[in-house]
Amino acid sequence: MNRFRQFAYKVSLNHTRTCWVLKCDIRKFFASIDQKTLMEIVSRYMPDPDIQWLIGQIVSSFHCPQSSAAVENRGKWQKGLPLGNLTSQLLVNIYMNEFDQFVKHKLKARHYIRYTDDFIVLSHDKQWLKHIERYITLFLRERLKLELHPDKVFIKTLASGVDFLGWVHFLDHRVLRSATKRRMFRRTIGFDEESPIVQSYLGLTSHGNAEKLRKEVRRMLT
Repeated sequence: MNRFRQFAYKVSLNHTRTCWVLKCDIRKFFASIDQKTLMEIVSRYMPDPDIQWLIGQIVSSFHCPQSSAAVENRGKWQKGLPLGNLTSQLLVNIYMNEFDQFVKHKLKARHYIRYTDDFIVLSHDKQWLKHIERYITLFLRERLKLELHPDKVFIKTLASGVDFLGWVHFLDHRVLRSATKRRMFRRTIGFDEESPIVQSYLGLTSHGNAEKLRKEVRRMLT
């Protein structure tokens, strides 16, 4: 989020010109990771056959519902990685590094940020963002077998507020997303301030303009 703010200052020349933001989200990200493509990428970076075998065992241990014909045609490789596994978090970054390199070196996007499957590109040129969106869609589809979420792709000005990583970012401040607020109040009812869930939400609110929210949470606990 701090990187987002730094880029916003640079692109807008300290808020003296319009900053446009292309915001994208990958549809069913973990469930859509193509295991065969992942293992091809892993083999380039980890040539040791024993390590490849071990990672292959972990990856192929996840099976999502598919027709028997689809499984037979693909061999042991299917779609998806197990949610919650630490290995999955590492492997998706290896997988998405292909996309990172494409955006930075082929599309020449200087102000690009990705967190798992959420990513943004900032620019003062709206038409350029529209232009690269097409190439982003094609690369994800053809190289990584991924699709953008059609309802979570937009280009808008920073001044109008950009929803990214649970916060709505504006020119000089950010506020917690409304859905996150409601969830926070619902989940902290009945707990004391020392409980992990309350401490987690208080920590979350410390990253933006949310002093009133912190006070309200504490008031509910007393």
